[in-house]
Amino acid sequence: MQNRITVTVQGRQYTLLAAEDQEYVQRVAAYVDEKLAQTASQAGMAMVDCAVLTALNLADERFKEQQAAENLRRQIKDLLEESAQQKLELSEAKREIFKLQQRK
Repeated sequence: MQNRITVTVQGRQYTLLAAEDQEYVQRVAAYVDEKLAQTASQAGMAMVDCAVLTALNLADERFKEQQAAENLRRQIKDLLEESAQQKLELSEAKREIFKLQQRK
């Protein structure tokens, strides 16, 4: 179901259709508003240029976070594989100990 939600970004109101709830959409709009304000305060440029620069900054942020998430997934995968290998080695060591105890 689509929700009709009105948000304010840089003093202008926008009505959006979103599957997400109002609280989430408001948080997203506030984040974009904050990022636009930061860019505008540093750059002193026209709003269109400010919006483009902000969009580029947000895209950069997203790509870096995606890469960090992929690195974490890879680390988790490596650790799970290492853990599985250590379990196999432990199991083999237990079998060997059992065999040695049976020889006595």
